[in-house]
Amino acid sequence: MAIHPSSIPEPFPPERILILGAGRFGRLAAERLKKRFPKAEFLLIDDREEKIRTAEKDLGVPVLRADAQSFIGKNDLPDDVWIVPAVPVHVAFIWILSDLKRLGRARFLPVPETVDGQVPNPLRVANGTLYASFATFICPDACSEPEEICTYTKKQRQGNLFDRIEQVRLPGFDVVVVRSWQLAPGVGGYPVRYVVKRLARVREKAGAYLIATSCRCHGVLNCLEWNRTDAAT
Repeated sequence: MAIHPSSIPEPFPPERILILGAGRFGRLAAERLKKRFPKAEFLLIDDREEKIRTAEKDLGVPVLRADAQSFIGKNDLPDDVWIVPAVPVHVAFIWILSDLKRLGRARFLPVPETVDGQVPNPLRVANGTLYASFATFICPDACSEPEEICTYTKKQRQGNLFDRIEQVRLPGFDVVVVRSWQLAPGVGGYPVRYVVKRLARVREKAGAYLIATSCRCHGVLNCLEWNRTDAAT
């Protein structure tokens, strides 16, 4: 896979990588990233004892038993760490929502249904989270995410999903997209420094936001609303 460093935010190559989740995708991420970035420091987090111990033994990476969602919400991570989400939660959204709760009142909102028609192949789940994807098939887990051609169909891409989501129009909401960059085949993530910049946009103004995380093909969308309390002003 060709990685174009000019298109990836610093620090790159990553020197510290935090993998959230020690299931199938977390293990694949650890295996592939260790090969690609052998000098990087790794930490694998999962709240299942058997999963992290097996990963520690088989993969030879440091592990920490902790709930990934709580860990992200409670810890101020160094800005040079790359985060690789491999858990079934919207990590960047949880991170931003947790941070806003330190400033005031912040609450989860379901994504309004008017967004469904603005993203490809929308899939809505019961809690109000919306998923979007250019794919109508199961992607290979080692997709190299090339810029021009889909590795599955061999046809021209329909564009970048993170750009499409940026164009969503939702009255009363600002849109903030966290892009995921591919670090190895089928493995994406983002540096803390980059997410902090995204978060700064939300911190600047209280109100309602559509927060999305997206790579070129797939995305997850959630909404929140926050108000600064008197104590935080």
